[in-house]
Amino acid sequence: MQTEEDAPKSVITLPVTAQQQLCSLGFVSKHFPEKQRHHDRRRPNVRCSSGCSPSSELIENFDDFACNICLFVRSALQSLLVSAASLLNTTHLHCLRTFILTAFDMTRDMMITPKRLAYARKQETGLYHALMEVASHKQEEIRQLIVGAIENLRGEVLQRAADYQFEGVIVDEGEQAAPPTASVLQICTSQIQDLVLGMLNAAVAEKLVGSMNCLRESFVGTLERCLASLEGVCKEDDCMQASNALKQILNAAYQVEVTVKTSSSLLWVLWEKMKQLVQTLPGRAPPRIDAEWRQRVAADMLESLSEWRLARCICSQFRERLRSSHEQFQAAMRQLEAVHSGRLERTETQRIKVRKLHAPRLARCALESTSLRDEILYGMPQLGRELGRGQYGVVYSSEPWGGRSPCAVKSVVPPDDKHWNDLAMEFFYTRSVPDHDRIVQIRGSVIDHNYAGGTTPAVLLVMDRMQRDLYTALRAGLSWPARLRVALDVVQGIRFLHSQGLVHRDIKLKNVLLDRADRAKLTDLGFCKPEAMMSGSIVGTPIHMAPELFTGRYDNSVDTYAFGILFWYICAGHVKLPYVFEQCQTKDQLWSCVRKGARPERLPQFTDDCWRLMEQCWASDPQRRPLLGDVELVLEAISQQQQEAAHTQESQQLSESICSSQQQQTSGYGFTPCRPIVPTKDKRVPPRGVDAVTESAEMFIEIYAHHMCY
Repeated sequence: MQTEEDAPKSVITLPVTAQQQLCSLGFVSKHFPEKQRHHDRRRPNVRCSSGCSPSSELIENFDDFACNICLFVRSALQSLLVSAASLLNTTHLHCLRTFILTAFDMTRDMMITPKRLAYARKQETGLYHALMEVASHKQEEIRQLIVGAIENLRGEVLQRAADYQFEGVIVDEGEQAAPPTASVLQICTSQIQDLVLGMLNAAVAEKLVGSMNCLRESFVGTLERCLASLEGVCKEDDCMQASNALKQILNAAYQVEVTVKTSSSLLWVLWEKMKQLVQTLPGRAPPRIDAEWRQRVAADMLESLSEWRLARCICSQFRERLRSSHEQFQAAMRQLEAVHSGRLERTETQRIKVRKLHAPRLARCALESTSLRDEILYGMPQLGRELGRGQYGVVYSSEPWGGRSPCAVKSVVPPDDKHWNDLAMEFFYTRSVPDHDRIVQIRGSVIDHNYAGGTTPAVLLVMDRMQRDLYTALRAGLSWPARLRVALDVVQGIRFLHSQGLVHRDIKLKNVLLDRADRAKLTDLGFCKPEAMMSGSIVGTPIHMAPELFTGRYDNSVDTYAFGILFWYICAGHVKLPYVFEQCQTKDQLWSCVRKGARPERLPQFTDDCWRLMEQCWASDPQRRPLLGDVELVLEAISQQQQEAAHTQESQQLSESICSSQQQQTSGYGFTPCRPIVPTKDKRVPPRGVDAVTESAEMFIEIYAHHMCY
């Protein structure tokens, strides 16, 4: 701290408040050690009215402060801009994934709902026919059930009849009680009979339902869940419930009703009427209503039951209720189908909007925010020489970018909004794919707004740089083992894309890139989409396009078909068109030939296993094409056979070489004494094409022949 006497005379006085504000902000300090100044610059000394002379880096090195503060502000603003771009990109990607998942749900709903409706109809029809079969052709079994129920209920029925209390009538059971009138006697008799028949109804229904539990377990469980899911979206109050009709079908056995007329024979009914008539004749004493009378009426009712008549009655009622419930179920299903038909039409409209409008717009926003962040962090990639040119862009070599080398840059200039959206969706799907050894990864993107004088921006996609494509490799004469390895790599790449829910739709020679070790990777995911986002458009290369692509309804088996055509080129070892396709003059003729079943011809170098695999992969029916996991197993078996054949061939060549050398060395000896071989000092140079193993074998034979001579 400098004192007031030691301070120079030229002092600029500042208000105390300013000094205090600077101190509070940390720009200056009242307590600091004396610093040795390494520069001799004249600066006005700052003096405050409190008697102290403040000092700081801001004051001492003010000339460097402007440059440093600019760098700091630039770095801080750049960091904030990167954070803002990253946050914006995260928001875009989250919304885009939500839209794509929504499209998946819509697609699944449109696929599953018709199948659920058909399944519900099929299962209910099967249950209805099975129950009708029981009611129509198992009447004897039902009669046996009734006989068993009557025998088991006899004791319980008599006991409950004895303890039964009549309803609606007053019965005096005393010794001095007045005899009952004919109407009271008839009412009491009817109530005892209803008691017996009610217990019989419950017992028969229970046994009947118990015999049908196997049908309930076979048909009902999944059917009830299916109906619950279908009716869950039906919000209309007047909508008939198919599940209620199904319950009525299942409860039809519980609703059988046995009456006196249907359970007893006609003669017994007439006999009972005659007995009641006789009891009402003058001079005839009516019976006394007591426990014994109740049991006698119940026993007479049990004895009067006709099992055959009762079985026919139950089966008839069962069939009628089944038929009524089935018709009600069919009407409910028709109403449910109408509701779902309208709902699925609205769902398809929404799915088209998501697929063609909302998702592409969000993907473009995500591409722009990602490109902004990458440009801030890594700068504009420096383009080198041209590596290739395709239908939608040009590929250049690039200097190291973003810490990765070597790199390639695909420059794409979208001419309109549709191509912009397609490019943005391609970038999103490619960036969404996890790193895999068989997929060329896109590492970043930058939008060059200065392209063509700023009139049309160009999108620069930075990706890993490969050595060459499969088309160039086949023209250069790639070996058969290397070609088989490439086929396996392609299958593994396609399988990985399918595991991520993506369909490539453009498998061809130009889209298979090879590295320095001739290992293959798939590239150009421009047509790659999830099945839920595919609009059924005709895309791809004509030769590799499956027939169902022309119908607009296809799945990931189109990649299996394309691999079959690609494998034909791999086995052929050249890039010449198949003869049947070479005869087509236009693309329309080519498509017509493919739809009619035209396929490449078999070449002489094809093995039976390879040709069989090709035919399976390019089958016209997508259901007959093999799974790619099975294709990989077949390719591994072919590769193993090729390695064994190559090993056998090398062994034969080595054996022939050894035999030839032995004959040359022992041709002068045979079974006669031979002269010793005098070794020479000059170095023997093995013939061209003889490897180290052959050379060692020749030296062994020479030494062995030399010792045999002695």
